[in-house]
Amino acid sequence: MSSPKPTNAAALAAEAAKPNNFLRQIIEQDLAQGTYAQRHWGGAPGDGASQQTGPLDPARIRTRFPPEPNGYLHIGHAKSIWLNFSLAKDFGGVCHLRFDDTNPEKEEQEYVDSIRDTVRWLGWDHHFADDPARPGVAQPHEYFASDYFDFMYRAAEYLIESGHAYVDEQTPEQMRATRGDFGTPGTNSPFRSRTPADNLARFRQMRDGQLPDGAAVLRAKIDMASPNINLRDPTLYRIRRATHHNTGDKWCIYPMYTFAHPIEDALEQVTHSICTLEFEDQRPFYDWLMARLCEGGLLVAPPPHQYEFARLNVTHVITSKRKLRQLVEEAHVTGWDDPRMPTLAGLRRRGYTPDALRLFAERSGVTKTGGAWTDYAALDAALRDTLDPVAPRAMAVLEPLKLVITNWAEVFGSDDHLEPCTAPVHPHHPEMGQRQFSMGKEVWIERTDYEEVPPKGFFRLFPGNNVRLKYGYVIQCTGATKDEAGRASQVSAVLIKDTKSGTPGADSVKVKGVITWVGAADGLSATVHLYDRLFTEEQPDAGGRDFLTVLNPNSLNTVQAIVEPSLAAAQPEDRFQFERHGYFVADRREHQAGDKLVFNRIAGLKDSWGK
Repeated sequence: MSSPKPTNAAALAAEAAKPNNFLRQIIEQDLAQGTYAQRHWGGAPGDGASQQTGPLDPARIRTRFPPEPNGYLHIGHAKSIWLNFSLAKDFGGVCHLRFDDTNPEKEEQEYVDSIRDTVRWLGWDHHFADDPARPGVAQPHEYFASDYFDFMYRAAEYLIESGHAYVDEQTPEQMRATRGDFGTPGTNSPFRSRTPADNLARFRQMRDGQLPDGAAVLRAKIDMASPNINLRDPTLYRIRRATHHNTGDKWCIYPMYTFAHPIEDALEQVTHSICTLEFEDQRPFYDWLMARLCEGGLLVAPPPHQYEFARLNVTHVITSKRKLRQLVEEAHVTGWDDPRMPTLAGLRRRGYTPDALRLFAERSGVTKTGGAWTDYAALDAALRDTLDPVAPRAMAVLEPLKLVITNWAEVFGSDDHLEPCTAPVHPHHPEMGQRQFSMGKEVWIERTDYEEVPPKGFFRLFPGNNVRLKYGYVIQCTGATKDEAGRASQVSAVLIKDTKSGTPGADSVKVKGVITWVGAADGLSATVHLYDRLFTEEQPDAGGRDFLTVLNPNSLNTVQAIVEPSLAAAQPEDRFQFERHGYFVADRREHQAGDKLVFNRIAGLKDSWGK
C-alpha cells in the first residue's frame, strides 16, 4: 500500500514542508512495500494468536513513547515525544504512550501522573478513533509494561523449554569475571549445561519466592564469545522483593529492560521502535528475541524493528534523572518544576510553550550521528519565533526609579490630573485591541535609564536631554536628587506640551531616545523572577566533573517590579512581551495566590548569555 498523494497545491506545499529524515524515508519505504500491510489488530495489546483474531490494523504504522516512570520528563524527552507522535500522525498511524514500569524500586504514581500530564500539555493526545468496530469512539492508547508481566513470564518459560535460557546461580562478581571484555571472550557459566527441565523447575522456584534476592538470575543462552558483549548470555529476569506501584506484591521476580522492551513493542504491534543511539548495541538482542518468540508461535511476523537516532544534547543542562533528583533533594532548586530545571514541568513553569518545544525539536534534526550539542540559545530562539507573533505587549519597570514631572500642574491645571494613554495590545494585530493606562505627575522608569554623566551613545535621561515616554509625551530631564550612597533617588523633568504620541504635534520635537515607564497612579506591584541558566559551563558534568561546582550563582534574581494595569487580568500561564525586556509568563503556581502578581522571565528579546 503506498502513501496517498496530496491532490492540491496547498497539500503539496504542506507535504514538501515536512522535515525529511532517514526515519521518514524508512517508513515511506515500508509503506510502499507493504511490509506491515497484513498486520492485524485485536483491539488491545496481545500475543500473536489474539491479534490474528482481529481485522487488519487500521493504523498504517504504530510507534510508541515509552518513558520509565522514575522521574519527571526532561528536555531530551521532548524530541522523542515529538518524533514518535508526529511520525504516527503524519503517516496515518498511532503512537502509544507506554509506561515502562519494570523496575519497582524506583517508580511511583507521581511520575506516572506527571508524564501523562506533560504529554497532553505538549499537544500529543494519545487517543485515536482507530477501532472499526466502534467508529468515532476514541480508544485510549496508554499502556503499562507491567500489564504484560504474565506474557513475559510465559515467554521466559518458552525460552527455557526450547533450550534458549537457563538459570544461573553464580554470584554477581563471578558473572562479571566470566563475561570477558572487548578484547577477551567470556566463559560459560557452570550452570549453562543444565537441562531445560532442571532450569524450568529452578525458575519456578525463583517465581515462588523460594530463593533469596540475588541468589539466581535467568539468562539467555546465546554466545559467550560474541564480539557484542550484549549477546553474551544477557540477564532476562532477576529476583527482587519490592512492591510494584501497579502489580503490588504479585511478583518477586522482574524482567530486565532489554528483555521486556522488545516484548512490549511486539504485544502492542509497534512497527517502528524508535530509540536513541545508546541502544544500538542492544538491537541484535532485540532481533534475536523477536526471532525466537516468532519461532515459538508466541508472536507473529513481521515483528517490530528498532531504529536509533542521535539523542538531543543541550548545553548548560543535565538530563540524568539521578542528578536531577539530587538537585531537588539537596534543595539546590525548589522542586522538579523549578523554572531553572530542564524538566518539561520546569520549562512549562518557566513559560516555554508547546509550540516552541516542538519547533526546537524539529530544528534540532534527526540524524544517526551522535555527539553534537545544541546551544540552549536555540530553545530561546524557538520561543521568540513562536511567541512574538501572538504575545500581548505590556510595559513593566523591573528596577523602579521615581520620575517627577515638575511642571505637570502648569500644563494640566492640577497635580492630580491623569492623562489617558493607549497602546496596541500587539503592534501587528489591531484586532487584539488597545491597552489603557494613565500618565500623571509621577511615573516609574528604569534605574538604568538615567545617567548624570552619560557614556558615549547614551540617548536616554541625563540633564538637559529630551526623551519620549513611550505612548506619552516628550520630556526634558532637569536632574536628579541622590541618596546617601550617591545613587539617584528621584529624577526630575519638565513636560513639553503638545507632544503626546498619536497627536498632530507628536513629531514637533525630535528625540533620539524613547523609554518605557509605568504610571505611579495606576501601576501595579509585581514580583518578577529573572531566571538564567542553571550552570555556568556548557557541559556541566563533562569528564566526571562534579556538576554542583558549576552551579550558576546568578541563575535566579527576584525583583519587585511595577507593571502596567492591563496585567491585573493576567491568568497563570498567560505570556507577554514586556516591551524592551523580553518574554514573561504569569507563574502557574504563585501568580495571583493571595492576589499577588508573579511573573517569570522566559527569555530576553535577544540572546545575551555571556555577553
